[in-house]
Amino acid sequence: MYSRGAVSFIQNCDTLETMESLEIRRRFLEFFKMHGHAVVPSSSLIPTDPSVLLTTAGMQQFKPYYTGQADPVRDFGSKNTVSIQKSFRTSDIDEIGDDSHLTFFEMLGNFSFGGYDKAGAIKLAHEFITKEMGLAIDYVTIFSGDRSDRVSRAGDRVPRDEESKKIWQELGLTDIRECAREDNFWGPTGNEGPCGPTTEIYVNDQEIWNMVFNEYYCRAGGTLEKLSTLGVDTGMGLERLAMVVQGKKNIFETDLFAELKAEKVLADHARAIVFLTADGVRPDNKGAGYILRRLLRRLLVKFDLEKIKLATDWVAVKYNDQYPELKKVNTFEIIEQENNRFGAALKLGLKEITKQEKIDAATAFSISSTWGVPFEVIKDCHPELSRTEFEKEFAKHQEISRAGSERKFTGGLADHEPETIKLHTAHHLLLAALQCVLGQPVKQRGSNINQERLRLDFFFDRKLTGDEKKKVEDLVNQKITEDLPVMRQEMNKTEAEKLGAEMEFGQKYGDQVSVYFIGETGHTFSTEFCGGPHVARTGELGKFRIIKEEPVAASSRRIKAVLE
Repeated sequence: MYSRGAVSFIQNCDTLETMESLEIRRRFLEFFKMHGHAVVPSSSLIPTDPSVLLTTAGMQQFKPYYTGQADPVRDFGSKNTVSIQKSFRTSDIDEIGDDSHLTFFEMLGNFSFGGYDKAGAIKLAHEFITKEMGLAIDYVTIFSGDRSDRVSRAGDRVPRDEESKKIWQELGLTDIRECAREDNFWGPTGNEGPCGPTTEIYVNDQEIWNMVFNEYYCRAGGTLEKLSTLGVDTGMGLERLAMVVQGKKNIFETDLFAELKAEKVLADHARAIVFLTADGVRPDNKGAGYILRRLLRRLLVKFDLEKIKLATDWVAVKYNDQYPELKKVNTFEIIEQENNRFGAALKLGLKEITKQEKIDAATAFSISSTWGVPFEVIKDCHPELSRTEFEKEFAKHQEISRAGSERKFTGGLADHEPETIKLHTAHHLLLAALQCVLGQPVKQRGSNINQERLRLDFFFDRKLTGDEKKKVEDLVNQKITEDLPVMRQEMNKTEAEKLGAEMEFGQKYGDQVSVYFIGETGHTFSTEFCGGPHVARTGELGKFRIIKEEPVAASSRRIKAVLE
């Protein structure tokens, strides 16, 4: 149930004289649909791409179509798509509070996988901005080309984008500015991947639309190969477009923020928190959960609970038409739980911060680790604090922790005692059994194994019933009794992912991975990324017994078990 105040905020926004964001979204999708694009829903903020923590751009869900790994005509019925993508970037968290930076934002984008060329992309953008939106383009930028002293290590020199320049001139644009690689060339320079020049549209001196033309493939080392099929990848932030359409001075004056505009940190973080929780993120000490926790704690320090509730309720109401999933999660309940766990500690930490005239990175990290105060909160009180120095202190802490953890069994290097090896295999059986009994893809979030017991942490939002625990125990023991073979195979990471191999959340893996299979070929019970070692057959394990099941964080549980 949304608060009465939140609903009244929405009603007050209904009298806006300028085009509202909902209409901008509708016009954008309808325009490209009319021009042969398949409308594709936003993907989750939690990406399927393990190389990124959160979804940062509209093109991420379309990566396989640019490389030819997937067929857009088969999947979408067209070589051209359009989407409004929920996006999240953590690089700007320190800047939140000014007039332009955001963590969560919406990216309007049209994409082509061989469906049209530069002329098609530029003409569509020009028509949408000037005719559909009624805006005048001030100027555009194009890639100036590499100077002789700016060639890649492999000697590749990309020429000036004369084609884009000519297209803009044909459309009547006279102010065409040329920019170097830093501004108008996108791609993984020196690394593998598609890349190419960009052209950008400026309205009211604001860069509102960036079009990337992936016409090269960058090989490791910097060698560029011309692609046979041009890929078009465009992105336009809804917040900035709304600002120029509605004639506002900054993004927080648009209807996307309305009554929240007076408190920019609250406005940004409330949106981010609502969208993260709606996509299943819960406060944690690592990964996306850690980002959520940082945002939550910053709000809990700066604002009272009633104000936070009003803001998050308003976001859920405001954005419900475009994102109905927002109403399915009680975000404020999650905020209250976080406040109950850490509210008192945060207040103590804040007291410690504010009583000091100056604070160095080591002291800041000590306060952060002791009371759980995020870096952003400390920097709010001490603007001179450097994130770089703070991260160095964090790295020192990690190194100390890593040295200590090397004495524990972590999946392959330290403890090869027979009992530990048996428990390691039982750990794989336990994860697979949990998935079978609970009827969902339970994901591991951490583990610890020694000679006496195993510990498995996994994402699950409630306590297991006694019957469920018994079923898990029985299934593991059944697989032990079946004396299944345990086999190891080295393979390409992509191949392992296609097989559905389990991996630990947040863990980074190389291109070549080790995968352990438990069960007969073609009928495996468990398939998991792992460095080993393991027993040869499950019959060696003995009897499996769960000794404890408990919570470790919101939506996370822990099981401790032994072999007898």
